[in-house]
Amino acid sequence: MSVETMSSENERLRNAMVDRLAVDHAAKGLALRPEVEAALRTVPRELFTPGLPPEQAYENTAVLKKFRGEEAISSVSAPFLIAEMLGQAADALGGLAGRHVLEVGSGGYNASLLRELVGSSGSVTTVDIDPEVTDRAVACLAAAGYDDVVVVCADAEHPIAPGRRFDLIIVTVGAWDVPPAWRDQLLDGGVLVVPLRMFGITKSWALRRRGDRLVSESHRQCGFVFMQGAGAHEVRYVDIADGVHLRLDEGQQVDPDAVAHLLKTPREQAWAGVSLPPRTALIDLDLWLATRLSREVGQFVVLTAQETAIEAGTVTPSWRFGTPAVLRDGAFAYRSELRWTDRRFDLGACAHGNGAAAEARRMTDHMRAWVDAGSPSPVLHVLPAHTPDGDLPDGAVLDRRHSRLVLTFTPHEKGTP
Repeated sequence: MSVETMSSENERLRNAMVDRLAVDHAAKGLALRPEVEAALRTVPRELFTPGLPPEQAYENTAVLKKFRGEEAISSVSAPFLIAEMLGQAADALGGLAGRHVLEVGSGGYNASLLRELVGSSGSVTTVDIDPEVTDRAVACLAAAGYDDVVVVCADAEHPIAPGRRFDLIIVTVGAWDVPPAWRDQLLDGGVLVVPLRMFGITKSWALRRRGDRLVSESHRQCGFVFMQGAGAHEVRYVDIADGVHLRLDEGQQVDPDAVAHLLKTPREQAWAGVSLPPRTALIDLDLWLATRLSREVGQFVVLTAQETAIEAGTVTPSWRFGTPAVLRDGAFAYRSELRWTDRRFDLGACAHGNGAAAEARRMTDHMRAWVDAGSPSPVLHVLPAHTPDGDLPDGAVLDRRHSRLVLTFTPHEKGTP
């Protein structure tokens, strides 16, 4: 195949990928911003995935994963996630032209898209803790013609360019906390886009700086490899049945044998008795459940399962990659798969153990309360760790090393935005 033919084929693959991204955005009720679409059609992704065939480079999945044991510690992120996060940033700032951007978590591809978006009057600095990743980023950026992107090998838990301020900091690794360096390197009114894990659930939050605090303006469901270095925080998985696991976060401890025993007891199913449209943001419901269930006596956890366990009927979770669950008084309950009627669905819960039927109903009561409140989305407030309780907004508080995270829900009338 000639160089010209290869170039034409890569362009075809690139445009086909972007066409799929536009359809994916529309299916989620989102709009792919024109400048983000143009950048995606311009940057040759295949140059940032050396060693992979172009067909694989343009799949809508993360590629070039680097592993430590079985854990992925680095990757070139999936295009749909990149596009959504760039859209969050551009929406929050009213466009990225002329902006100065710091990217945390490198690889080169996202940095090149940012370089297209900020234009000649803007700048992009990208940082990663892994020298193998930054070396590859430097080489790939140069091959693609983006050698004016500044690449830094460092732990982004600490300031990258002391005294310098950015309009945007965009983080492409999963974080558990927001270190002061991120807030302090933002201009007041600047935006931090970060995949932040709370209650074992990760969402990409677009947070605007207002003095010493950050307040969210949008959020998207996402998943990323976890932060390394000083900001790392362990996530553990424990097996409770063949192909069924609990994802434990923030120092949680459970007795897996006790939960495994509960799963062998009869299952009780309850339904919320609601009728919801397909685009209902169930990730918002999951955070609502997390905040409500964690306040009660018991322990909020996240259930994950392999397809084989679901097919065998061991569990029937709402989403096999992460379903809200609770352990309480010798019972185990989780949000179950949906019950569809025509083009609308009901919400359900399954429970095992002591008082299983009542435990399932308790969970569906929380689901119905969310619907009755108008299915509100959460707003995230990030405040310094020393902030007094009296200065916190009313909501669910998670205390981290550097910050106090507060999730709030504002009920509104059904049918209103």
